[in-house]
Amino acid sequence: MKNPFLHTEWRKLIMINYEVNPAILKPYLPFGTELDSWNGKYYVSVVGFKFLDTKVMGIKFPFHINFEQVNLRFYVKRKVKNEVRKGVVFIKEIIDKPIVKFVAKMLYKENYVQQPMRHSWQEDENHLNIKYEWKLKGKWNSIAVKTNKILSDTLKNSQERFIAEHYWGNIQIKKNKSYEFRVEHPAWKIYSLIDYSIDIDFETVYGKAFSYLQHKKPSSVFLVEGSEVSLGDRKLII
Repeated sequence: MKNPFLHTEWRKLIMINYEVNPAILKPYLPFGTELDSWNGKYYVSVVGFKFLDTKVMGIKFPFHINFEQVNLRFYVKRKVKNEVRKGVVFIKEIIDKPIVKFVAKMLYKENYVQQPMRHSWQEDENHLNIKYEWKLKGKWNSIAVKTNKILSDTLKNSQERFIAEHYWGNIQIKKNKSYEFRVEHPAWKIYSLIDYSIDIDFETVYGKAFSYLQHKKPSSVFLVEGSEVSLGDRKLII
């Protein structure tokens, strides 16, 4: 991508995926898009990862180069002539960096919130232990995985590829207006999962619409290595 708005690395992405009734996603659906499904099923994902070596319009801002993010997202598609653009919609993005929050909210109209965050990356000869945490109303919420250090490609038509390989971002603005931006990165590889833990107060963090996830078992959990990522400028859809 020539002259991206943002260039960074997204690394060690924990992806926790829940099958949901598509009706709860309709209020968040951006203009010009439709819900995307895998084998007729619809998903939301809690995704935690690290930004590394971040540059906005080629500039590194002090104290905003390496940081954590956790988001709740779902999957859409948009038909443009003969192309089907597979995109992601972020319901909420949690971060602990004020400049990133300001830019994302002012320019992209994304639902960023700023909360204290921390992470732990531990590894030995054979295993990875990855954890992301964020604090809200005095409680630390967390997601964590333990994996083998074996990387593999996602299989064609698999749920893992459906979740990991969406190359557009879509943002709801108004009933008849939305933004779209390109997300460019190579195909991602995944680690072999051993175990996971989820400690999230879903109602407090994401609201009543998603409170039932508190007691719902995820349909899948996996860790993606990630890569360098470039984000293009937003484009208006009307």
